[in-house]
Amino acid sequence: MTIDSQDICFGLNEELDRKSISCFLQLAGRPEFAEILSQRLSEDEIHSFVNFFTGLLKRNLSQDEYHSVFLQKEHSHDHSSEETS
Repeated sequence: MTIDSQDICFGLNEELDRKSISCFLQLAGRPEFAEILSQRLSEDEIHSFVNFFTGLLKRNLSQDEYHSVFLQKEHSHDHSSEETS
């Protein structure tokens, strides 16, 4: 079950925290919002956000999940099995 944006609340219990962060991330991922915020962030804020967020992704997603769920790509870029010329 998901929640509406007006019901986002953190700190009451783990279940509500998880539903709230899911809703929050979905709101943050909307193209219109992303475009507006990206134009207003300083370069330092951009770098801080990217470093923090990619750290979360590395700690919480497998490489396959990163490529399939986050990047929405069918296959990861695994070059270890490719032949070299």
